Amino acid sequence: MIMRYFVHLAYNGKNYCGWQIQDQAPTLQSELEHAFSVLLKTPVSLTGAGRTDTGVHAKNFYAHFDMPDAIYMSLEQLTYKLNAFLPQDIVIYRIFPVKEEAHARFDAISRTYRYYVSLKKNPFHNEFYYRYYLPLDIETMNRCCQKMMQYTDFTSFSKLHTQTKTNNCTIYHAQWVRIDDESLYFEITANRFLRNMVRAIVGTLLDVGSGKITEEDFCRIIEQKNRCSAGTSVPANALFLEEIKYPEDF
Repeated sequence: MIMRYFVHLAYNGKNYCGWQIQDQAPTLQSELEHAFSVLLKTPVSLTGAGRTDTGVHAKNFYAHFDMPDAIYMSLEQLTYKLNAFLPQDIVIYRIFPVKEEAHARFDAISRTYRYYVSLKKNPFHNEFYYRYYLPLDIETMNRCCQKMMQYTDFTSFSKLHTQTKTNNCTIYHAQWVRIDDESLYFEITANRFLRNMVRAIVGTLLDVGSGKITEEDFCRIIEQKNRCSAGTSVPANALFLEEIKYPEDF
């Protein structure tokens, strides 16, 4: 009988070329599959909830794997051993059994990302914040967030030449939030995200907030469906996958 398990984990993506396995490149999937395979003494294939880009972090991430037989140790013991085996930039929170048809990627109903921005020099922000040097009009940026939620086609914020069948996404929430007088974050929740989408949106909204483009320009950029019209993609080091939601009866 095939048993399916979910893995709840988090990682610092600095040292990895994203989630998905790539030739001759360190990835989260390859690191985790190696650890699971060694400890369970059988090849293990993990399916992740998404494909975070190079350098992006995840505070909450899920993956699933199948086992043909019962695991020979408790799931708590396996979690403990995995955390001892894995590098310091990956942590396993919990492993738990799910229904055989449960899918970490396709059953997710929403994902939430946050992008952190620092407006002043701060030695403790260097690794996980993007330093921005111009003053920002947060109110105008948030008006653009509300307008953005009226659209579904986000080709203008997608990496070119991807293999996705559609660039349509449903955005449920988007907002800039001040943390204090020197830092803020952009939070966005949607049913799915395109490659590079959040970083391109943030770069374009920063152009709005600094007065480089207007609210009307922002809407026109979305409507043009042209990546070249949008702003520069901000660096990956300040982007976190914060939360993934699944159905309540999952």
